[in-house]
Formats: sequence, structure tokens, C-alpha cells
Amino acid sequence: MANSQLLLTFAAAAAAGLLSGVMTSAIRPLLLRVALAKPNARSSHRIPTPQGGGIAVVAATLVVATASIALVGTSDASIPFAVFGATLFIAAVGFADDVRSIQVLPRLLLQGVAVAVVILAAPESLRIVPACPLWIERALLLLAGLWFVNLVNFMDGLDLMTVAEIVPITGAVVLLGWLSDLPASTILVAAALFGAILGFAPFNRPVAKIFLGDVGSLPIGLLVGWCLLQLAWHQQFAAALLLPLYYLADATVTLLRRMARREPFWAAHRSHFYQRATDNGFSVSRIVSEVFALNTVLAALAVGSAMTSSTTIAVLLLVIGVIATALLMRRFSRRRPSPV
Repeated sequence: MANSQLLLTFAAAAAAGLLSGVMTSAIRPLLLRVALAKPNARSSHRIPTPQGGGIAVVAATLVVATASIALVGTSDASIPFAVFGATLFIAAVGFADDVRSIQVLPRLLLQGVAVAVVILAAPESLRIVPACPLWIERALLLLAGLWFVNLVNFMDGLDLMTVAEIVPITGAVVLLGWLSDLPASTILVAAALFGAILGFAPFNRPVAKIFLGDVGSLPIGLLVGWCLLQLAWHQQFAAALLLPLYYLADATVTLLRRMARREPFWAAHRSHFYQRATDNGFSVSRIVSEVFALNTVLAALAVGSAMTSSTTIAVLLLVIGVIATALLMRRFSRRRPSPV
């Protein structure tokens, strides 16, 4: 990457962080009136807290990323701009759900439209498994994208949890972009989101003054999913799986457990591993710190998998990531010993 693009990447992260922080502070008084999340049996918070901070995060990300891509003058600008349109659409759906709950089926259909735009915006030359018919691959990507958007939403149930997930992922995507041939637009989007979520972090640290809300978690899931898809399209499969592995594992295992127990898996609940950890004596700060530490390890493994030309080593790194993730989930599912 040229020095000018490197400097632009750092500038994008810094600008997005500053803009996100300023906007979060500015919109919080309004959200106290129109989007207050009141505690219930499934909540992890105890006092009414405004939700909708994702407006600042998403706005800062898109504004800075758009300006940065325009400055670079990349030839693939039409693709990220289509993704940005889908991001705004799903953010609007999320905000409507924050203010006035939307039924499950209409919500999924609207989310599916946004994910479909992202998938269809990609040229047919971008393939993960060339031997698979294009329509089958794209259909599977649509289902995977819809699941990923929702699991990011499901996992946003604890102060700083999304920050602990998104910072290592986006930071690793930027690094992988420098080391490989990822499009400049992908690197700049990841850098802008990295900065924007850091700008939001001081307001979301325990005890949070504001939550992201669906207006934040859904579009963040869409943008991160697009960045991970770029890794997969550029043959970095292990990295694309390793980076979101904790979120994937916690949300997917929890869903399968609820389905096996014939519980209404579409309804809100408190059975994710990180939520069970709070019931098992772990403090919020401890949970988030351990998730962040795991995600940092997964990011390092992802970078290692992208740097090696050996499929065997890449698979081995993926297995190490799976084991590390399973150990943390097992730890969260057991009661923490009381201090002597």
C-alpha cells in the first residue's frame, strides 16, 4: 500500500472516532426521550438507558468512508456505495424496531432485502467455490448474511461487548488489507468502523450511558459481514472464519440448543454464553475483557493464516481458534469460584 493510502487509512480511523464521539454526545439527550430501553427479565442493565447510539457510529463510518473512497478514486467505488445504501436501509429498519417493535417476519424480510443488495452488488467474477453454481452460492451467502446480521444483534447485550468484538475484527481486516490485495474500499470501511466504534466506546463502558440499539448492531453486522466476505472472495477462508469465531460459536450453539429444547428461538432470551456468565458470577468488565482477549488471539491467528501458503497450517490455526473459543464458552457456562 502506498504511503498516501496508509496515511489516509489512519486519518479515516481518527476522523471517524472524533465524529462518532461528538455525535453520540449530541444525540443522547434526544434518545433519552424517544428511544429509552427499560430493564426487563431478559436485560443485562438495571436502569433505563437510551438506545440508538448506533446512529452516530454508522453515520461516522459512512461519512468518513465515503469521503476516503472518493479521495482514493478507486475503480470499485460503485460496489461499496451500494453496500452503504443497504446499510442505511437496514439502519432505518433497526431504528424503527428500537422505537416501536416490528414483528419477526417483516423484520427478517426487510433485513433480507438489505443483505441481498450487498450480495447482488458483487460482480459474478467474485466466487468462493467456483465449482458451485453461482445461484446456489449466492443463495447460501444470503442466508449466511442474514444470520450474521442477526447474530451481531443478538450478541450486543452487554456493555462494550460489540466494541470488544468489532475493534479486533476491523483492525485485523485493515492489517490483512495491507498484507494482501483487498480492495482499498474494504480497508477504508474497516478503518472508519474501527475508529467510529472506538469513539462510541467511552459512552458504552460499564455502566453504559447509551446503547447501540438495533440501529447500530444491524448495520454494523452488515458492514462487517461485507468485509469478511471480501476476505473469503480473496481466498482467505480461514481468516474470514477466525475473526468472528466467538460470535459465530456463541450465537449458533445457543440457537441450536434452544431449538433442541423446542424453545421459541426467535424470542429474546438470556441464554447466550456471555449472558450465562453474568449469572455465574462474572462481572461485566471481566466478561468483556476475556472476550476481547480471545478476539485478539483470533485476529492474530487470522493474520497468520493469511500469511501462510500452507493449507495445513491455515487449518491448524483455525482448529486452535476453535479450541480457544470452546474453552472460553465452557468457562462462561460454569459458575466462577467465590474468592476466598
